Amino acid sequence: MPARLSLPSSRGSVSIAVRIEPAPDLPGEVEYRWDPDTDILTANLRGQAPGTGASGSVEIEGRDGSWLVLDVEAGRIHGVEVAVWPDVRKRSALRPPADIVDAHVSIPSPDDSGGVAALEMNTALAAESDDAERTIHFTLGKYRETRTVRIAREILLDLDTRDRIAGVWLLDVPPFPADQ
Repeated sequence: MPARLSLPSSRGSVSIAVRIEPAPDLPGEVEYRWDPDTDILTANLRGQAPGTGASGSVEIEGRDGSWLVLDVEAGRIHGVEVAVWPDVRKRSALRPPADIVDAHVSIPSPDDSGGVAALEMNTALAAESDDAERTIHFTLGKYRETRTVRIAREILLDLDTRDRIAGVWLLDVPPFPADQ
């Protein structure tokens, strides 16, 4: 059974610290999957560089009951799942930042022993999309200065000045099956 830790937000800031490493190779592709019965969107990374560390999940619960789950394998994020959607604000021109660095991102295990871990945290979780809902941006916690790294061709992370996750970008999201 995975160790379960509850990580409260501190003064509105999310405290999911990560380690950043240069990515000399191109980031892997993303396979999106919609579950039409539950509205769950899953983005799985393919071709991810091997890492070391814990495997499990980081579950981020919004104060409104929304859920964003980061799937972690050997310390690296291998997937993102939107289990319960927050209200999505549409913006006509939503684009990721222009200055993006390719990186390998590791989530250290709570006790650096590796193994399996499940982390939970509660914070403000907001979502916005472009009109076509092909670009979706999730903001975790209060607004703060960030830089953006690409962990896969269609997945970006906003990191604050202390290398904590402040946002998640999903790019080129396919339309929901009922909309096709």
